[in-house]
Amino acid sequence: MTEALTQTAPSNGQPLLEVKNLRMYFPVTQGIVLQRRVGEVKAVDDISFSINQGETLGLVGESGCGKTTTGRCILQLTRPTAGQILFDGEDITKYNNEQLREVRKKIQVIFQDPYSSLNPRMTIGQIIGEGPHVHKITTSKQETESRVKELLALTGLPTDLHSRYPHELSGGQRQRVGIARALSMNPSFIVCDEAVSALDVSIQAQVINLLEELQEKFGLTYLFIAHDLSVVRHISDRVAVMYLGHIAELAASRTLYELPLHPYTQALLSAVPIPDPVVEAEREHVILGGEVPSPLNPPPGCVFHPRCPIATDICRSEVPVFEEKRQGHWVACHHALSERNLAAIEGGKGQAQ
Repeated sequence: MTEALTQTAPSNGQPLLEVKNLRMYFPVTQGIVLQRRVGEVKAVDDISFSINQGETLGLVGESGCGKTTTGRCILQLTRPTAGQILFDGEDITKYNNEQLREVRKKIQVIFQDPYSSLNPRMTIGQIIGEGPHVHKITTSKQETESRVKELLALTGLPTDLHSRYPHELSGGQRQRVGIARALSMNPSFIVCDEAVSALDVSIQAQVINLLEELQEKFGLTYLFIAHDLSVVRHISDRVAVMYLGHIAELAASRTLYELPLHPYTQALLSAVPIPDPVVEAEREHVILGGEVPSPLNPPPGCVFHPRCPIATDICRSEVPVFEEKRQGHWVACHHALSERNLAAIEGGKGQAQ
C-alpha cells in the first residue's frame, strides 16, 4: 500500500482539532474611491468546540448561520478575525504560508458542488495527482499514475476514468473524485462542506457509506457540515447546532436528537419529516415566527430571542453562556433546564424517533 493510503496514527487522548473563541467578522465599507468602514458582518461570533481523533462532528444550521465560514477558517482559506485553531496542539492561525503548506497535507476538504469544484480543463488523473506531485509525495509520472488508479479503486470508481474529464462523469462520480483528491494527501482530518447536498438521495447514501468505510479503514476525522438533519444523524458521533454565528447546542448525536435542550434545536427537529403518516399527522410542530436577523446587526442578548417561544427579559439583555448543562451536553440558553422547556421536550419526544 502506498504512502497516501497508510493508516492514521491512533489517538493519544488529545483532541485532534480545538477551536477556541473563533470570530470571523467581514468588514462592510461604503464609497468607491475613499472607502470607509461602516459596519461588519459577524459571520462567526465567538464559538468553541473540539473534535477527537477518529470522530465525526456534524455542524448543522440554516443557510447563512456561519457553518461554511467556520470550515473555511479551519482550513485557513479565510484568516479569522480572532480566536485560536489548534490542530494537533499547534495554533495554525499563527502559521505563515510555508508552515500552512505542510499542514494542508493533513487537513483536506470535500467541497459542496461536484460540478464546480473540479477543473474542467484537467483530466481526472491530473486532478487527483496534482496534490501528490506538487508536495513531492510522488516522484515520477508512473508513481503518480499508479497512485491515482489506487485512489479511484478505493473510492469505487473504474481505474480507466483517469483519462476522462469531469463533464464526462455523473454527479456521484464527480463527488467520489473529490473524495479521492482529498485522500491523495494522506490527511488525518477532512472538512466535508455540504458534501452530499447536491446529490440525489440514493447517491447520498452511497457517498455517506463510502465516507464511513474510509473513516474506519484509515482512522479519519471529519467535520461534517450540512443542513440535512437526517444525514447528519446517520454519520455523526456528536452534533453542533449553529444559529446566526453562534453554537446553540452541542451533544452526542443520539442525545441531541432525543433530548434537545435548545428551543432552536427543537424547532429544527420538529421540521424533519417522519416516514410514518400516522405519527407525522399527530406530532406537534414548532413554528418559529419572524425572520432570521441580519448578522450585520444581530439582536442584543441571546441572538435567538426574537423568534424564541420561551424568551424572557433576561434573554433580551444578557448573552447566554455556552456551558455544559448535562454530561457532554453543551447549550447556550438561559432556560435550557427550565420546567417549561423540559415540559415541551417531554411533549415532543416522538419528533426525533
